[in-house]
Amino acid sequence: MLFNNRLVVVLVCALVTAVLGWQATRLELNASFEKTIPTGHPYIQNYLSHEAELTGLGNSVRIAVAQPSGTIYDRQYLETLRKISDEVFLMPGVNRLQMKSLWTSSTRWTGVTEEGLEGGPVIPDGYDGSQESLRALEANVERSGEVGRLVALDARSTVIYVPLMAKTPDGQALNYAQLSDSLESLRTRYEAQGVRIHITGFAKIVGDLIDGVRVMLVFFAIALAIATAMVYWYTRCVRSTLLVVLASLVAAVWQLGLLPTLGYALDPYSILVPFLVFAIGMSHGAQKMNGIMQDIGRGMNKLVAARFTFRRLFLAGLTALLADAVGFAVLLMIDIQVIRELAIAASLGVAMLVVTNLILLPILLSYTGVSASAARRSLRAEQMDLDGHNKHPLWRALDMFTQRRWAGVAVAIALLLTVVGVATSFKLKIGDLDPGAPELREDSRYNRDVAFMNAAYGAATDVMAVMVKTPEGQCADYETLNKIDALEWELRKIDGVEGTNTLSLLNRQVLVGLSEGNPKWYEFLPNQQMLNTVTAGAPRGLYNEACSLLTVYAYLKDHKAETLDRVVRHVEAFARENDTQDVRFMLAAGSAGIEAATNIVVKDAWRVMLFVVYGAVVMLCFVTFRSWRAVLVAVLPLVVTSVLAEALMVVLGMGVKVATLPVIALGVGIGVDYALYILSVTLANLRAGKSLSDAYYGALLFTGKVVMLTGFTLAVGVVTWVASPIKFQADMGLLLAFMFLWNMLGALVLLPALAYWLLPVGAQAEVPATQGTSDRKEAVSTAAST
Repeated sequence: MLFNNRLVVVLVCALVTAVLGWQATRLELNASFEKTIPTGHPYIQNYLSHEAELTGLGNSVRIAVAQPSGTIYDRQYLETLRKISDEVFLMPGVNRLQMKSLWTSSTRWTGVTEEGLEGGPVIPDGYDGSQESLRALEANVERSGEVGRLVALDARSTVIYVPLMAKTPDGQALNYAQLSDSLESLRTRYEAQGVRIHITGFAKIVGDLIDGVRVMLVFFAIALAIATAMVYWYTRCVRSTLLVVLASLVAAVWQLGLLPTLGYALDPYSILVPFLVFAIGMSHGAQKMNGIMQDIGRGMNKLVAARFTFRRLFLAGLTALLADAVGFAVLLMIDIQVIRELAIAASLGVAMLVVTNLILLPILLSYTGVSASAARRSLRAEQMDLDGHNKHPLWRALDMFTQRRWAGVAVAIALLLTVVGVATSFKLKIGDLDPGAPELREDSRYNRDVAFMNAAYGAATDVMAVMVKTPEGQCADYETLNKIDALEWELRKIDGVEGTNTLSLLNRQVLVGLSEGNPKWYEFLPNQQMLNTVTAGAPRGLYNEACSLLTVYAYLKDHKAETLDRVVRHVEAFARENDTQDVRFMLAAGSAGIEAATNIVVKDAWRVMLFVVYGAVVMLCFVTFRSWRAVLVAVLPLVVTSVLAEALMVVLGMGVKVATLPVIALGVGIGVDYALYILSVTLANLRAGKSLSDAYYGALLFTGKVVMLTGFTLAVGVVTWVASPIKFQADMGLLLAFMFLWNMLGALVLLPALAYWLLPVGAQAEVPATQGTSDRKEAVSTAAST
């Protein structure tokens, strides 16, 4: 049906390309804070259900304005700070009600004077920049409790806290690229006036990643150029090389065009997907091109050669692409929207490859064929390889793994590597392992800003909040506050917690203040009347308007997985012992709380995801081969690669998180491609009565060359990413290069060794190299006609 209507197929594909290519121009590059968090997890549901009542615990940006010389108590500095605060206040997407700086009225001080408890905005009434008003401001700041939060410990900088809304007032999703550009413009203009500005927060990370997309695209182009050059070096045919590249690019264009059509955008985490689609397409396309070139070299008409290659390799290619699709689709089980959208985008791309590389490419090659010189060169190379005396040393070496001695050595080495890999992979951590943003380089502007924040403000940027739910109007109840006081005391003793803040702590501080500062009165007294008095004047960040929700703030030294896990386990144990029908301790809010929930979801999905991927791959291989022995031969090399990839992550200091989790699953789906192409031809030769050595040698000449070509080419292409200024891309480049190479080696070395021990023909007598030339020629002929 396809080859009898070639022109119709080409015209339909051209029309689809034009339409989806136009749609791809409408594709937006953006991100969403809500999409990066597991909204179905109980911690996040607790946070989202009380988000409007929590202050400073969601998506936000912190802008530190530093005074290079002197302290913040300077008239010119404070005027600059006021201008910056006013300008940020008017930026689209800013939650103005919760924004906080020295100049906002919500920043207040509380103190004990001769007349009792007093308070007010930290900027004193009648501030005029005089020395007297500056001294009053300094006194107010010291009494505000904001030192280490809004004001640096050395009083040389202050923070403007900028909470963000998911949508702007006109109903549009917050554009992180525009917000990041606005912040950078603000930084440039005001640093020229003598201050230094440091910016942190999710929005700035995303903005920097989006800014780095142009650099990432340069490296994608380099990888594409390398792949094109290597395929041309192998074929020495311009037309077939360009068609292979074109078909793979068309699949990527279709995928990018479908995203805006279905209402999706491209985010920094899924920016690698188009290249993965291109890489998979190059692998399958090269196989089709190689088969057609070999048949034309044997004298076939180009149309017949294209039809034969289509029939020989379509089932293996379809099974491999289905395995790829499963590797992507299984990511849908992870309750994080950004990963689910990545899975959808990648699955669409793989589906497009079925049309562009398995169908369209052979049809296009049936029109163009390959150059006569390339076909003759291919035929000469095949004849030389089939000559037992002139066999290429590489094919001779690989063929040795079908013999008992070398098959045993290969399996033993693979087993040893697997044991070492498993032992090392036990050290693989969940979540971030470094301070700052691990997606960016350690010396990036953002991570330098994080280092400044940590040094100047302590642990104020990594906050975990515990929500305490009470009946309405009973947040000041003594029994409840006493439990909060106990939890706070326990949290302070946990390694990694550098500070806390609660309504209970405020009661202790006020009691000391009312007792002439005597530390003996640093107690939590069972005096309900006093608790009510203190609560009435407490800042609303400690409890909500209805007095039904209290917040326990824990300021952490970092957001490493071990730190978060220690705090979470302790709070959960405390909640089990102290929850009542009326009072419940609930995790979690704050940047650290959200990351803790994300780590839990990633940890739970990690192994389950791998089991599902392998289960699906095993099922597809069984449907294809109808032999459990063949399934083991195809899948076991993938297991070795997966184990070694996890060990590599330990060596590189990478954790399992939102950015790296997809690559672990994708390695399985992509890796099975190589095994399917080689094993399907080997099994066809075996069914024709050939020995394992002859069957495998025939597979090497027919599909093994291209497996080696694509594995090496793609690995070289992506390994160039290590030079990218975006560490996320550099890490992905290393992991993908490793997987491409090891999956290739597994298919070429471990697969024939396992075939010797597992397939029924493994124990056959081995044919000497000089004796089996005619059999080898027949094996290649069988592969070409099966």
